[in-house]
Amino acid sequence: MTVKRKNKHPDPCSYRKRTYRSRVAPGDLISFEVRIRETDLQILAGKELRDKANDAVLLYRSQLESYIARHPQFLTSLAPLPLDPTAPPIVKAMLVAGRAAEVGPMAAVAGAIAEYVGLDLLAAGAGEVVVENGGDIYFCRNQESVVGIFAGTSPLSNRVGVKIAASRLPIGICTSSGTVGHSLSLGKADSVTVLAKDTALADAVATMAGNAVLPGKSLDSALAKASAVPGILGVIIIRGEELGAWGEVELVPL
Repeated sequence: MTVKRKNKHPDPCSYRKRTYRSRVAPGDLISFEVRIRETDLQILAGKELRDKANDAVLLYRSQLESYIARHPQFLTSLAPLPLDPTAPPIVKAMLVAGRAAEVGPMAAVAGAIAEYVGLDLLAAGAGEVVVENGGDIYFCRNQESVVGIFAGTSPLSNRVGVKIAASRLPIGICTSSGTVGHSLSLGKADSVTVLAKDTALADAVATMAGNAVLPGKSLDSALAKASAVPGILGVIIIRGEELGAWGEVELVPL
């Protein structure tokens, strides 16, 4: 599975070609896509569960859209918002992730949807599942896997992968970029990839760390900020020819 940049707010009338998906090797899993408005998922599963995935996307989009209609700041805020015990679980997860990473809750939307859809498919008997949502991945397999990192025009793009042991799964693997895609990033990283058990948290922290990658500054400060967040397992930052990593990451050449 190749990690791509976030694309949280694409043109709802058209889907950008995600050519990185052609690099995915599904093995013995069934590959299919689900596209509903801004949500564009590639899914690998032990069973053909397209209809179940479609229903899950509709459910979680409906919960988010209904919550945003009552709380419009949830959509626009770039700062953490208060926790809301009355919110649906996916909204609560995004609020918690945003507070942990000190960013707005929508920084966690792609990771949250990936994980919640993945959990529904596992409950439906998928056995194994990988849900990729614009570079934010919920990964639950029964075997060692390698996740490649797409980093735009960096010479390291698609040249470096992260080996994930079966014992560490399920896991969330999320990527943010300041040079590729439509996602809002205040930094200049070609890619920031974060690993955590909580995919919404990985997504939010990838945004936070990406914001901290500034021109002419060492990658160390961004790595330190991300590593200080409880629950983060690993971080990989690529900027041009530079690569910095922290935590439980085993990098392999592709």
